Amino acid sequence: MTLSQEPSPKGEGYIRTHFSVEDTGIGMSPEFQSRIFESFVREDNKRVHKTEGSGLGMAITKHIVDAMDGTIEVQSELNKGSQFHVTLDLERFEEREEEMLLPAWDILVVDDDERLCISAADALQEIGLRADWTLDGSSAVEMAERRHAEARDYHIVLLDWQMPGMDGIETARRMREKIGEDVPILIISAYDWSSIEAEARATGVSGFLSKPLFKSTLYYGLSRFKEGAEAKNEADQKAGADYTGRRLLIAEDNELNWEIARELLAPYGFELTWAENGRICLEKFQVSEPGWYDAVLMDLRMPMMDGYEATRAIRACDRPDADIPIIAMTADAFSEDIQRCIQCVMNAHAAKPLDMRELLRTLQGLMSPTANGPG
Repeated sequence: MTLSQEPSPKGEGYIRTHFSVEDTGIGMSPEFQSRIFESFVREDNKRVHKTEGSGLGMAITKHIVDAMDGTIEVQSELNKGSQFHVTLDLERFEEREEEMLLPAWDILVVDDDERLCISAADALQEIGLRADWTLDGSSAVEMAERRHAEARDYHIVLLDWQMPGMDGIETARRMREKIGEDVPILIISAYDWSSIEAEARATGVSGFLSKPLFKSTLYYGLSRFKEGAEAKNEADQKAGADYTGRRLLIAEDNELNWEIARELLAPYGFELTWAENGRICLEKFQVSEPGWYDAVLMDLRMPMMDGYEATRAIRACDRPDADIPIIAMTADAFSEDIQRCIQCVMNAHAAKPLDMRELLRTLQGLMSPTANGPG
């Protein structure tokens, strides 16, 4: 099963939601597909006679979808399987949206279903997380090992149980051999995992998340690791971090906020440049040598040119560092701000007042590795 969402033609108060359920079963004939939503109708085929059923399931489903002003479609081919697609325009629940935000963690999603990976990455992005994904266990082990060698481990790995080649249990075992025990690894599956839980935990699996991976499922499933991640960040930073030679461009129209940022960041060795608004930030970036700045801290609400417009202008520059990491700074870190940041291709967000533990972790994860610092 996969889920995707897009803007609804009914307006901003709604979101169009697509549910797709697909199998590789016996399929259905074209004749039966034309009658599948009628009551008490079953395929007249010896292949299904041994399966119990009243022929009401799809009729009830169609009735519910119609009552919600939605649509349901079916595509099927004999001996290949069937796909059902439901489209609904659902009303947004803004209050819960604002609550569902987590720190800007890096998540690795591993599943042989590409559509699920894309859907999960989108949902993770909506709750403030960054996601990489891959379709097989071997690649996942390589990606996790590479991040570990760069001292910027993924915060959490979401690992499908049943994958061809190397399944989730074996992938978790090999991953633990490469990266140790610190990173939580969660098995994701639509099936009950009680039969493999003991084996999974013995290989280093930390827990389980049930598919489909709705945004709420991800938020509540990952929230339990927040305390442990914060403790790890604090321990890492207490060990000391030297960012000598790293250059940050800070766009901030409030001089007091600039002074505070300078006092917080300078002790770590950063070289800081102040831009009083988005237009000046863009100009300073354009006249600098490519690669001069390692990252931009961008206030969102500034005169002359706001942070959104400045970010779009930087991304449009014809220079190799136009993809420089840009971190939004705002005192109103609600979901609507996060969505606008994502649309402008910002890399992360930091709520004011700045949390140095989280900001340093974000910078370390985004900046390219150099000999000068730990990023």
